[in-house]
Amino acid sequence: MTVDGAELRGADSRERLELFAGDSGGIDSWLTSGFSDIVYSRLNDLPAHPLSCSQLNQLLALSHQAGVSEAFFRYYWLSAPKHPYDVTRIPFYHPTFNEVDQILSLDQLYWGLYRIYVDSLLFFGSIRNGYRALRDLENSQLHEHFQGMLYPTDAMLHRGQALPLEPISRDDRYLIAEQACKSFDAPPGNGSELLMVLKGAWAEHVEAGGGRVTAKQLLEGAYVLNGFKEKQRQLIFAADEILESEVESEDQLIEKYEGVAHSFARARGCALRNTELYLSMANDLDVYVATSMRTREQFRDMAQICEAIFSHPAVAHLNLRYFDPTLSAARGHEDKGLIECLMVKCAKVLIYVAGDRDSYGKDVEAAMALSLGKPVIFLCAEQDRLRFFNDVHPLSRLIDFDTGVAVGGMATSSVANVSMLLGRIFENDMEYALEQPRRGCFRLKERLTGSTVRLQTGDTLLRETF
Repeated sequence: MTVDGAELRGADSRERLELFAGDSGGIDSWLTSGFSDIVYSRLNDLPAHPLSCSQLNQLLALSHQAGVSEAFFRYYWLSAPKHPYDVTRIPFYHPTFNEVDQILSLDQLYWGLYRIYVDSLLFFGSIRNGYRALRDLENSQLHEHFQGMLYPTDAMLHRGQALPLEPISRDDRYLIAEQACKSFDAPPGNGSELLMVLKGAWAEHVEAGGGRVTAKQLLEGAYVLNGFKEKQRQLIFAADEILESEVESEDQLIEKYEGVAHSFARARGCALRNTELYLSMANDLDVYVATSMRTREQFRDMAQICEAIFSHPAVAHLNLRYFDPTLSAARGHEDKGLIECLMVKCAKVLIYVAGDRDSYGKDVEAAMALSLGKPVIFLCAEQDRLRFFNDVHPLSRLIDFDTGVAVGGMATSSVANVSMLLGRIFENDMEYALEQPRRGCFRLKERLTGSTVRLQTGDTLLRETF
């Protein structure tokens, strides 16, 4: 496998530049052409004989590759401009590169080529496409092109906090779930389905002899199994707060129910207002958190995860606007789907929090974000699941259909890593590692997690089709 190559500093140019010899028809072919011996011979003369833009273009022409503009030459080899990632962290960078007018060393040549390949994979899908698009641009065009891709960090720092969301206790957040809404919502003048079932189960319990009983026993009894079996899980979920409560009369049962029904009404009202607040910040939304929660404990855990991610020092100062799924509700499942689609489209980054099992909904949301070219961070606690999202899951690579770029997600088991990734993304401080595992196949990996975020296939026909 060909990787960064820091261990090759003392080698000759052919060994030093092996990472860039892809031979896939773009600039990566200038090091593999029939004139490659001439190219490497000239490069071996560095640093004794510096390489000018004019001489570089001669070497490219001999290899049947188009030359570069003076501005392109300066941008990639003679300057360290503000960029969508930190170019000074690319291997072999040295501050003196900003003070010369020619390529003085293999280190400098390596640094510039690395940047070209990273930019081509990140934004154009292949090294050839990126080189073709950028090689003849003038200085103002290059800067304008990449400035338009920067996240507006300064504006984020100074925009202040968004309007405050309505607080909902962690213990009550499960009550905003659709399962709870179906159980507690009631037509005007009628009781809720949960109350009706509890009263029916109590009546049957009395007929069988009565006595002290818990709400859980009532919901697991024959009355529910015979008449509401398909809704049993939903009803037990909604009644979680009172499941272990013992009652001796219907009045006590109703009193217990009314306590949790009151909590439901408050939580749902707050969640609906929060959704309106989320919609009001849609054009300014930074992060969408996708997950699926099926138990009260999962709602508690998700609330804690969101708080931990966005209070971390790596991001706390950025005043991020993020969608917390434990604080939002919709008036129906159709509206819920539309709201979530809108949030995914508007958000700049998506966080996918894996649970004990996947769900269609959050997989679709991750797929939408990847297909829109957005960064997607997979958070999963187990190492097997981490490998699944990094190497196996079909959502780990999807195509941005506007650009043809193969976009990959970043997978981690660390909440702190999620925060640090968000900080790097929004501060234009990402770090990437370039690999060529086989000739013509290039991978671009995010350094913190080792996840492949861009891919150029080694299959010529497939690559040309895209």
